[in-house]
Amino acid sequence: MRLRGSTRCQGADARGRVVERRPRAPPFKNPFVHELRLGALEKAKLALMTVTLFPVRLFFAAFMMLLAWPFAFVASLGRSEETVEPQCWWRRCVDVILRVIMRAMWFAGGFHWMTVKGQQALPAEAPILTLGPHSSYFDAIPVTMTMASIVMKAESKDIPVWGTLIKYIRPVFVSRSDQDSRRKTVEEIKRRAQSGGDWPQIMIFPEGTCTNRSCLITFKPGAFIPAVPVQPVVLRYPNKMVRAPFKILWLTLCQLHNRVEIEFLPVYRPSEEEKKNPALFASNVRQLMAKALDVPVTDYSFEDCQLAMAEGQLHLPADTGLLEFARLVRGMGLKPGNTEEVLQEYGEKARKLQNEKLGLQDFAQYLGIQVSDTLRDMFALFDEEGEVDAREYVIALSVVCRPSKTLDTIKLAFKMYEAEEDCAIVEDDLMCILKTALGVSDLNVSHLFRAIDVDDKGKITFDEFKSFAEEHPDFAKEYLYPEQTGFQTGMETLSDVANGFCPDITPEEHDDHRDLWQKNCKVN
Repeated sequence: MRLRGSTRCQGADARGRVVERRPRAPPFKNPFVHELRLGALEKAKLALMTVTLFPVRLFFAAFMMLLAWPFAFVASLGRSEETVEPQCWWRRCVDVILRVIMRAMWFAGGFHWMTVKGQQALPAEAPILTLGPHSSYFDAIPVTMTMASIVMKAESKDIPVWGTLIKYIRPVFVSRSDQDSRRKTVEEIKRRAQSGGDWPQIMIFPEGTCTNRSCLITFKPGAFIPAVPVQPVVLRYPNKMVRAPFKILWLTLCQLHNRVEIEFLPVYRPSEEEKKNPALFASNVRQLMAKALDVPVTDYSFEDCQLAMAEGQLHLPADTGLLEFARLVRGMGLKPGNTEEVLQEYGEKARKLQNEKLGLQDFAQYLGIQVSDTLRDMFALFDEEGEVDAREYVIALSVVCRPSKTLDTIKLAFKMYEAEEDCAIVEDDLMCILKTALGVSDLNVSHLFRAIDVDDKGKITFDEFKSFAEEHPDFAKEYLYPEQTGFQTGMETLSDVANGFCPDITPEEHDDHRDLWQKNCKVN
């Protein structure tokens, strides 16, 4: 599998037919993986700061949170959840005190300078603030500076101390236990947004997950369904340590100085077309924010983050082509709801082809869809001399649909590749299977194959592979990764929601990809 290029070119396939091909694209940056490499001097500095500056800062930051707690607790007493009353004088005083305490907390953490550009709009002008990109715990800084409401997971309010501070800013909670929660959340946002500025502004991270700030991924339309003016807000962290996902608190507090830039862009008022189409509204706001940040946009989404984070035995490398494949599958509505049944059906069809390669038209017929530019892009991922092997498509789809079930994917692959007489595969077959399952173009599986083939038969069965995998749960790391480029140390996968600020609030009726799949099912 490979990433598609940006331009097409013509060539001939194995049967002499003229076909369009895409040249191999240069490696792309996985938005869900952060690479942080430290030199010897930086490591020595971190070691020194860990035993000197870090504990002092951590103590003062914790002290400031504890100091803020009684003020937030008292100010939250007796306040209605349904209506917003005018701020009395003492609550206004508490608001100022909390802002000062929170600023002192960030100062204790090394954020000595906070650059604010632009002007925050009034709630009546822009009821919703859309922030991006979302990358770390420190994205809470603009929340404490503005005291705007946020959309958060309902579980966050039960966190000691932090939960009380959160409840003070009157957030909109999303409950995982309530299946209708996302619809109720959007309705609550609408109610507040259409109050004429009575409620505080609502701050939303529309990406729905954390990234490494290299691009803006797809914005979830939930924040744009109310069809009210929004004010885009972009965040910049000049310090590379602030962008690290794990150990972020330690790495950041060990820096002498940390900086953050918060820029309020002009209010974006949706057109009539955008009011009727939240996805278009979200896309146009994303383009505006990406231009201000000088970063590209990509159609990767929260679902792709889940793929990159999957805890299967085959951990995806940073340069995997499966993210691009997942985007195309989602764009064509090919991701099934009844996963197991569809995968088995596709697998049986691929096995019956008996190694026959498919051209573009045949591939479209195999999938039961029409030829389109998106299908051509998918075809280019598997293109070998103008033809593709349907088995590779099935393997890639299995990984995308069930990324944590490594052995289930391998079992399905064995059924498609194994010989009928002994249900075994050879080394080249294993290479094809694992290359596709990892989404890479080059892979050396000789070490792994020899370790499984202890009797030196030149072939292995799925039962032998399964037994080996059970005895060596980290077999990919031990037998594949050390020899491959792209499996480098210093790479960490970002957490899905760093601080609970960006749960998906899009109701099911606005899930365009589910609608696409249902339409495909009716057509086929």
